[in-house]
Amino acid sequence: MLWMRNGCQKCFSVLSIKGWLRAAVLGANDGIISVTSLVMGMAASGASSHTLLITCIAGLISGATSMAAGEYISVKSQSDIEAADLKVEARELEKNPHLELKELTHIYIQRGLDPELAHQVAVQLTEKDALEAHARDEIGINEATAARPLQAAVVGILSLVILGALSSYFAGTSILKGSFRVAVWGIIAMAFSSWIGSLFQVTPM
Repeated sequence: MLWMRNGCQKCFSVLSIKGWLRAAVLGANDGIISVTSLVMGMAASGASSHTLLITCIAGLISGATSMAAGEYISVKSQSDIEAADLKVEARELEKNPHLELKELTHIYIQRGLDPELAHQVAVQLTEKDALEAHARDEIGINEATAARPLQAAVVGILSLVILGALSSYFAGTSILKGSFRVAVWGIIAMAFSSWIGSLFQVTPM
């Protein structure tokens, strides 16, 4: 039983990081590619080192702000949808508790339990917390996967300046592949930015 408990804890841990990993990946890639491309575009236009420094700082600040706002709005929308689903489910449990119990039993039967055992499981979980049981097994919402908008926003800010390779490390994939992916798309973006910048040469005053 110990190995099963440890396995469940490990699965819960993996699910828990998915909420902020997406924001971390987007933030890291955005920080590497967009800010660097912006600076290279300005450099190609002949801007001074002081201008490049200001551009870099402004790019980081505006990028972090927009990243946080975008992540917050996106995840908040998902959170609102989940909250609405829970309200609907709560009303259904209040109006038709017996029908909802049958529905939960049917879910467990579809997952492989025999009808009698499925009914027993549904009854016990309903007695403990009916809404939680339906949220988890019918809707697919639980503590590990629930949308957390503020968390996504904070992570989006912090990860804007983190190397893209770290996202691959946390995801359990090859750091080399992650770095290569970021490098390839980064080079494309920077080359395009440099070309755009070269079209607008700055004439010294």
